[in-house]
Amino acid sequence: MKKNSTKIIAFILIAILICACNAVKRVPDGKNLLLKNNILVNGKNTNDEIATNQMYQKPNGKLLGYKLRLNLYNLANLNPDSTYKARFTNHPGRYENWSKVLSAKQVDRLGQSFLYKGIHDFLKNTGEAPVIIDTSKTKKTLLRLKYYYFNNGYFNVKTDYDIDSVGFKKAKINYNITTGPAYKLDSIRTTIATPALDSLYKASKEPSVLKSGNQYKTSDFEEEKNRITTYFRNNGAYYFQPTYVTFDIDTIGKKNQADVNLIINNNTIQERDSSRTEPFKLYKISDVNIYTDYSPANAKTKINDSVTYNNFNLYSYKKLRYKPRAITDAVFITKGSTFSDTRTTLSSRYLNNLKIFNYPSIQYEVDKRDSTAQSLIANVYLTPRKKYSLGATLDLTHSNIQDFGIGASLSETIRNVFNRAETLEISTRMNIGSSKDMANPNNTFFNVSEYGVDVKLNFPRILLPFGTEKIIPKRMIPSTSISSGFSKQRNIGLDKENFTGGISYNWSPKRHNTAKLELLNAQYVRNLNPGNYFNVYTSSYDELNGIGRDYNTDPLNWGDTPEEQIHKNLTIPEGTTGFTNDVFNNKTTLRPGDPQYQDVESIEERRVRLTENDFILATSYTFTKTTKKDLADNNFYQFKTKIESAGTLLSAVSNIASLPKNVNGNYEIFNLEYSEYIKTEFDYIKHWDFGKEKVLAVRSFFGIAIPFGNSNYIPFSRSYYSGGSNDNRAWQPYSLGPGSTDALDDFNEANMKIALSAEFRFRILGDVKGAIFADAGNIWNVLDNVIDEKAKFDNVNDLAEIALGSGFGLRYDLSFFVVRLDLGFKTYNPAHEKGDRWFKEYNFGHSVLNFGINYPF
Repeated sequence: MKKNSTKIIAFILIAILICACNAVKRVPDGKNLLLKNNILVNGKNTNDEIATNQMYQKPNGKLLGYKLRLNLYNLANLNPDSTYKARFTNHPGRYENWSKVLSAKQVDRLGQSFLYKGIHDFLKNTGEAPVIIDTSKTKKTLLRLKYYYFNNGYFNVKTDYDIDSVGFKKAKINYNITTGPAYKLDSIRTTIATPALDSLYKASKEPSVLKSGNQYKTSDFEEEKNRITTYFRNNGAYYFQPTYVTFDIDTIGKKNQADVNLIINNNTIQERDSSRTEPFKLYKISDVNIYTDYSPANAKTKINDSVTYNNFNLYSYKKLRYKPRAITDAVFITKGSTFSDTRTTLSSRYLNNLKIFNYPSIQYEVDKRDSTAQSLIANVYLTPRKKYSLGATLDLTHSNIQDFGIGASLSETIRNVFNRAETLEISTRMNIGSSKDMANPNNTFFNVSEYGVDVKLNFPRILLPFGTEKIIPKRMIPSTSISSGFSKQRNIGLDKENFTGGISYNWSPKRHNTAKLELLNAQYVRNLNPGNYFNVYTSSYDELNGIGRDYNTDPLNWGDTPEEQIHKNLTIPEGTTGFTNDVFNNKTTLRPGDPQYQDVESIEERRVRLTENDFILATSYTFTKTTKKDLADNNFYQFKTKIESAGTLLSAVSNIASLPKNVNGNYEIFNLEYSEYIKTEFDYIKHWDFGKEKVLAVRSFFGIAIPFGNSNYIPFSRSYYSGGSNDNRAWQPYSLGPGSTDALDDFNEANMKIALSAEFRFRILGDVKGAIFADAGNIWNVLDNVIDEKAKFDNVNDLAEIALGSGFGLRYDLSFFVVRLDLGFKTYNPAHEKGDRWFKEYNFGHSVLNFGINYPF
């Protein structure tokens, strides 16, 4: 085996060497393959990415240091048609012989097949042609580098290049940059022709980007130009554009310093064949006209309905179908206000957020009624979406419960339900699947199912009996959502019915900040088949059954048939319940101090917790802040925090009303003990963009839910789990923790979680990306009724139970989403004994392959 392995490795190395030696196969004589670009600034290498991006020619790409695409290209036959024809030209009679077997038409088509042509087209298209040094492009690069350093204040920069041979038909280019001293800004003054703009500029509280003593940078001048333009256009200067801002740079008589004069001339007005200038005017809004059902087809038809509301003029080509306030609340341009780009943008965002119109168009025209010509009429054109829209989806699914599943959903959206821009969303969903782990007495393929109905009503405002404008002004785009839902599972776990309902408020305090207040979030979970518990949670059954074989004293717990008596397995649920009761009633030899007694106690505690029906009435607040500008932004951070309280309101009412408690000393609602807990979460994500599609992404998460009052544990639906494609990828979902318990149960969960992840992403080939990652974290039980010491977090020493997984992954970018494969390896497993946790299972046999859509964070 060793000899064969050695031969295989030797063969691979020889193949790579041959390919590497053949890298110049398609480099013409007298030419050189570009191996490297060196930028030497004042004699030293620089890694300035912006300077590197000035190159017109870059070396062929590498994969782990190997020019894979170049060698693929070199393997291709660039003229496969000619080669195929030569097979017959050089061998007379071969074409006739082949035609007798395949026919002439098939012989011709064979030349276009993948074997003769397709494979070479694939290699050519997948590969990369050799980058051959072109001195004309080198000179263009040198000029761009000169401009780049000049624009950064090096006015006396000198540039040159030389080409060094580094082997047969291979060379590198050295770009030699001598910068000289950088120029700095000295005095900064302004010359603004329009008095109104001059006064505005002097009244500005926002500091200038240009500061005396700063190094000269062209980018700073552009930023200052945009800052001034934004400021003026937000204060009435409707016709102002960035081109009106110019700078006079004076370096005469200065040593490495430059005086700056910011110049803003008057407005230039073009009139037929001539032009004139006049001072800029600051405009106010004289009228706001809103066309509620505009389309190009009816643009020239007559207005049939109109109304004036709070100084807004609403027009409709048909009957007006909206309450005026529903539209005017979304428009921030008001009569008498100063023209502002910000108000225009904010109005467009809010109107679009109503989801009842296509993206709005807002246009301005000078009001001819104003003799001073300093008034604008704002025209808002709204094109309604269809009142009713239907959507449908069909999915194939696979999970740890279903081996195969088909999911379908149908949704209906009704817009402007009460003529105040509300939207009603009604959706139904159904999933049928096949599971070999679930009960299947009739041996049917589709033996599990789930269906549900959800209703959601959205209001584009805060729906409360009192005004909230002072706390949450309309510029924060507030909305209210009222929702309810029902779902039911058949032959999945304990066969649940799930009822949900709630009311929530959403708003955006700032452009990239969001806030959500769930005033009420109710959930009722009803288990239809609790007796199926040990059929689902087989690990718990195996542990209980093992104890039962040693300590069970009641033969009926094995069953009443001769075969059941022989095998001695606790029947489900009669035998498991009988044995557990016998243990607690001292009918066995087990006593409370025995480890096996505690194991039975722990198993029963978990069974009760997971089979009890749950009622949760919670209130939560979520705040999210991000600096991410768009989907392409890979240099940002995102912070999200959430606090949730459940059962507090019900306990307060119960106390005030002096309601009686049950035998457990807890309050009930609908004959059911409700959950009471406090829960908080912190989630932080940070991305660093190193350029060339190299990104370092880091995520940290901490969450804890503490039961109190009416509860001594957290409902399963509100607990935490670890593992999976978006968590610790070296473990399957629910298979890590709690603590150092080695995931003894089938679905392991707890009420505290810590997670840390880091991932370095890079491009491999075209749209194929790669990643190297490390995930750390675990879950624990804190301040609840779990008695297993290994599962509990008692002090900081338990942080040694944080598991570590590492691995690598592949991603394929489809633009609108990313398909992801990650292979995780258990690097540090706290389930093992101390001193034996590192790299114990670091092999492919214990690895976990995760499939996911989009990045995990």
